[in-house]
Amino acid sequence: MRGIGARALNLALALAIFLVCWAALAAVLRRDIMPYPWDVLPVFVEEIQGDLWEHTVASTERVLKAVVLATLIATPVGMGLGQIRVLNRIFSPLIGLVNPIPKIVFLPVILVIMGYGELSKVFLIALILFFQILVVVRDEAASLRPELIQSVRSLGAGRRALFRYVYLPASLPAVLTALRVSVGTAIAVLFIAEQYATRQGLGYYIVTLTWQRLRYEKMYAGILAMSLLGLALYLAVDALERVVGRWRHAGES
Repeated sequence: MRGIGARALNLALALAIFLVCWAALAAVLRRDIMPYPWDVLPVFVEEIQGDLWEHTVASTERVLKAVVLATLIATPVGMGLGQIRVLNRIFSPLIGLVNPIPKIVFLPVILVIMGYGELSKVFLIALILFFQILVVVRDEAASLRPELIQSVRSLGAGRRALFRYVYLPASLPAVLTALRVSVGTAIAVLFIAEQYATRQGLGYYIVTLTWQRLRYEKMYAGILAMSLLGLALYLAVDALERVVGRWRHAGES
C-alpha cells in the first residue's frame, strides 16, 4: 500500500510540475498557439463528452489490437529462438540488422501493400512492438539456468511442457517490461499513422480537425487525450507487470 501511495504522489507531483511549466511557457510566448492550461482543460472536458471521445476510443482499439497481435506472435517466436540455439544463430544477424531501423520508414510500403485501411495502421504499430518483445523474450529464455531446465526434463517434461511451464512463466514479465518501455513509441507511431486516409483517431483529430483549422484549444485537448492514453497504457502494463513479476518487487516498500 505504501508503494502505491508513493507512486500516486510521484504522479501527482509530476502532473503539477508539468502544468506549471506549461503555464510558464504560455506566459513567455503570449501567442494563440500556446494557450494556458486553464483555457484548455474546460475545452477538454467538453470535447471528451462528444467527438473527442469517439476518436480516443478508435485510437485505443488500434493500440490494443496491435499489442495483442505483437504479443501473440513475438512471444512464442522469442521463446523458440531462446530455446533452440541453432535457430537463434541463424536469425540473430537478421534481427540485429532490422531491429535498429525505425519502423516508421516502412509506412509508405505498408500503405501500398495493405491499403489505407485499419489493417495497415494496426500492423505498423504491431511491427514495432514485435521486435521489442522478440528481443527481450529471446534473451530471457536463453538466460534460464540449464540446471532448472534439466530438473524439469528429469520429471518427464517434453518440449511442449517446457514451453508451457518454464519458458512462458519466465518470459511473461519480460514481455510486459518490453511493452511498458515501448508504449510511448507505439503512441507516437499511432499519431503519424492516423494522419493518412482516416476520419477516426486522435492523430486525425489533432492535425486535420483542429491544427489545420487553427482551433488551438481543441488541438491541445486532443494532445491531452493522446497523452492520457499513453499514460493509461503505461500504468496498466506497469501494474500488470508488478502482479505477474511481483517477486522482482518483493523488496520494495
